[in-house]
Amino acid sequence: NELKDIYGSERHVTVLGSIRDEERVDEVIKKYKPQLIFHAAAHKHVPMMARSPYEAASVNIIGTKNVADLSQEFNVEKFIMISTDKAVNPTNVMGATKRYAEIYIKQLDSQANNKTKFITTRFGNVLGSNGSVIPLFKQQILKGGPLTVTHKDITRYFMTIPEASRLVLEAATMGQGGEIFLFDMGKPVKILDLAERMIKL
Repeated sequence: NELKDIYGSERHVTVLGSIRDEERVDEVIKKYKPQLIFHAAAHKHVPMMARSPYEAASVNIIGTKNVADLSQEFNVEKFIMISTDKAVNPTNVMGATKRYAEIYIKQLDSQANNKTKFITTRFGNVLGSNGSVIPLFKQQILKGGPLTVTHKDITRYFMTIPEASRLVLEAATMGQGGEIFLFDMGKPVKILDLAERMIKL
């Protein structure tokens, strides 16, 4: 709605589809001929993906392959993939599927006849995004607790939605293909400290 207000209905189109559906992705790219593709579709819930590895692989690997292959086929100028810090030496299914996707698009970028610049952005937890710990803690506090902290020593890097958006746009501008852009997120925050501060607030 915000984009429609700014650009009007003629310059902004919403289409519905799944990246798992190769024919649908083909149809959309063929019709709209985008210069840039920002690939943000993913399953990112770590425990849920551990319980449903097929679903994790079908979206994070096969879905990425569909969009990346078709981007290359239609000579999309730049393909920017949103990845995660959990893809670094992955210790869970979600991280492993995202790392596989990173490796796949890097391999596409290195092909001799490739005209698409494949770029990856990688960052940690985005405050206020779906599945973020802050809305979860807020909800648990409103219910009177308890707050779910899986381990007292767990730390996480956090960034805001504007910071995450800026990183993706900067990567799209600066990227020449094959890079992984990392955002400097400062020092990690202890989840226990975050929970305690939110309870006090």
